[in-house]
Amino acid sequence: MKPIRLSINGRDIEAEVEPRQHLADFVREELLLTGTHLGCEHGVCGACTVLIDGAPARACIAFPVALDGASITTVEGLADDPVTARLREAFMAEHGLQCGFCTPGMLIMARDIVLRLPGADDATIRHELAGNLCRCTGYIGIIRAIRTVAAERARAGEAPVVTRGRAVDAPFHVSPLTLPVTPARLSNADANRPGGSEQAKVASAPFVPETLRNPVELAEEFEVPASRAQVWALFQDPAQVIACLPGARLVAPSDGRTVDAEMVVKLGPIQAAFGGTGVIAADPANWSGTIEGGGVDRRSATRVQARLTYRLDEVDGAKATRVRVEVAYVLQGPLAQMSRGALARDMAARLTAAFANNLTALLRGETVSEQPAPLDAGSLLFSVVKDWLKRLFRRA
Repeated sequence: MKPIRLSINGRDIEAEVEPRQHLADFVREELLLTGTHLGCEHGVCGACTVLIDGAPARACIAFPVALDGASITTVEGLADDPVTARLREAFMAEHGLQCGFCTPGMLIMARDIVLRLPGADDATIRHELAGNLCRCTGYIGIIRAIRTVAAERARAGEAPVVTRGRAVDAPFHVSPLTLPVTPARLSNADANRPGGSEQAKVASAPFVPETLRNPVELAEEFEVPASRAQVWALFQDPAQVIACLPGARLVAPSDGRTVDAEMVVKLGPIQAAFGGTGVIAADPANWSGTIEGGGVDRRSATRVQARLTYRLDEVDGAKATRVRVEVAYVLQGPLAQMSRGALARDMAARLTAAFANNLTALLRGETVSEQPAPLDAGSLLFSVVKDWLKRLFRRA
């Protein structure tokens, strides 16, 4: 058991929790806040959505032991919230609920949408709701309800509200899991989008490395047929390193100490563009270095914070170099399910293999495409499943 302090719906509490107990069980069983519903318990259906430091999060994959000092708001804590009250009225008027099981999580996500994106259209609302599943309504009534309230806020001249990483109408608390990270760059079109001006303010802040709480940790290594000095020189050129990553590109020249980059990931019909910044540190004495950074996909508001450490070792009589890479990252938001367990590790291994092939090509004087194709996580997932089936049948 571990002692923790949390603010739950504006009330400070102290408790002792098991490390394995997730937040949904904690608020339901320990605090009797049963408005938070449990569906898949895999972070996919969205029924258990709550606010953690003002940002929507899945309570079934968040753990109180990792949230010491955070501010949590469940649907009960929004009983007197005027935006939620208007959404409840709109949901009833538009027949946006039937059995009601998904409704608490849907309302919390709907509130986040209308606060961030007043005037949001149907396509935007559908995209934002992609992580909340409803078995009954077909979503039409839900979308109409959210569009109605979003349009009302736009007509009233309400400014977009930054909810990610900041509690709204609640005491301010910053958690490393919900810090606003710096988007790579906003185009004129982005700046004119609902919420664009707020994102521009965030983009002006430099990235500051933060402690990662309960990160996913991966380690990979590979060899390239080049001397350690050659590989080291390439690693000191951010443009060349980024060029080796599938789906990645620099969006501004690097000064060698910071990078401003974007990585496009495709998962079936979903395409996410994580834009962000990072800081670079090199340790020539130990042939090692680190890159720390954060990024956000502006469409889904999914965030990633990561730390990469690399080390170069000579092999084969100094004719080749072994590159060892260790990565720790936290992914939060609608696409967080991409970071789970064996899937993440297999995908990381394949991404590393692609990086190694591109790195080898550069060292041989070959060129790497300046217009990289998106990292197709769907294809990687298909390959993972295919390999798993092959191993299964070989054992059989």
